[in-house]
Amino acid sequence: MSKTLFNDFDNVSSKQWKQKIHVDLKGADYNETLIWHTNEGINVKPFYHADEFEKDHIAVNSKVTQFKICQSIFVAKTKKSNEKAIDAIAKGAESIEFIISSETINIDDLLQNIEPNSTPISFILLFLSSDYVNTIPKHKNVAIQTDIIGNLAKTGNWFKNLKEDHLQLEAIIGQTNTLSINSSLYQNAGATMVQELAYTLAHINEYYNHLDAIVKSPLKKDFKIIINASVGTNYFFEIAKLRAFRILFATLSHEYGFNPNCQINVTPTKRNKTIYDYNTNMLRTTTECMSAILGGANRITNLAYDAIYHKDNEFGERIARNQLLVLKNESYFDKVDNPADGAYYIESLTSQLSDKALELFKDIEQNGGFLSQLKAGTIQKKIKENIAKEHEQFMAGDITLLGTNKHPNMQDKMKDNLELYPFIKTNPVKTLIEPIIERRLAESLEQDRLDKE
Repeated sequence: MSKTLFNDFDNVSSKQWKQKIHVDLKGADYNETLIWHTNEGINVKPFYHADEFEKDHIAVNSKVTQFKICQSIFVAKTKKSNEKAIDAIAKGAESIEFIISSETINIDDLLQNIEPNSTPISFILLFLSSDYVNTIPKHKNVAIQTDIIGNLAKTGNWFKNLKEDHLQLEAIIGQTNTLSINSSLYQNAGATMVQELAYTLAHINEYYNHLDAIVKSPLKKDFKIIINASVGTNYFFEIAKLRAFRILFATLSHEYGFNPNCQINVTPTKRNKTIYDYNTNMLRTTTECMSAILGGANRITNLAYDAIYHKDNEFGERIARNQLLVLKNESYFDKVDNPADGAYYIESLTSQLSDKALELFKDIEQNGGFLSQLKAGTIQKKIKENIAKEHEQFMAGDITLLGTNKHPNMQDKMKDNLELYPFIKTNPVKTLIEPIIERRLAESLEQDRLDKE
């Protein structure tokens, strides 16, 4: 067509749209009727318009077409874990994540008949040992994930002590030139998106402060940081959050001369998952995976619908993997590199989340930095404040979990179906700091229901 149809229509400004809305409201208040407010302090408007933006769109360095479907495997027995990985690859997994809790695991046996050239491999080590890392093959598609600050935040203790942990970390980075950040801890614990972004940025900054003089300039350009994040069901906000991650990370990395590109691995959150009406978890994880894809995640590991109360099982893992396969191969989510670019709503959310997170990050740095605020309990206190607010909203029905606080099936019984304890576990050990505890939104309500079965 030589002439586009829209050329026949006059442009309509945002001011004109708003005037029309005021007329249609027939006296009702615009702000009270159509603008809703989030826990992040963002006011969501009923429409967004091009004339509200100074530039066309925010450039985010990600390629949706290249996301990988990952299978996470906790390694208890080497042979079984190897067989499970090979089976997962045959059934559609494009990347494998091994979670290793013991130095007795033999890496050569674990990787038998698995080719990193075609299937990227990641190792999450639940212990700290540069000697063990040295036994892992050096390959561009093999990543070793170690996060000593993340371990401190989650458990309340260093692996050994501050000095020894940093010495071990330096040795590991010398071998791998890679670092990982456990950002999902903050989301699963109940932080707001702004807190999650700011705490992750401050978390990374602690490492940069330490590594700036240790990692030489040529290596800084190739230094790799892996951010392990979680996403919830606030669909467009989660897309914007992942985009904001990249913008903030690039800004901070430029200041230190480190590689401005990061790898973002995403897993759906556990915070909104339920044991009652558990099939609803599949709907939640589907939209969460969609947000992860459109937000530009490099790798996505889906959460099985029964992960919070069942041991690992083939059926749950197959369904979780197939959700991603359907999104990739049947829903064509891998056909456009940056589909969120130019969407005014997402652009606005990205900008607001970035600005608010940067403001909070600066406040953390001005008050001693992330480690200092962790030790003082400030980070934990702020997360708890949001947890209390969300719990109040959940009990009032302002936050809805279908099948739990909305349309529950009271005939649904779960007491005899729990293979795992799905609630907060208390571990009476001495800690250096108060740990950040992951907790699900529905826990107290579910415990009451279980008691009455």
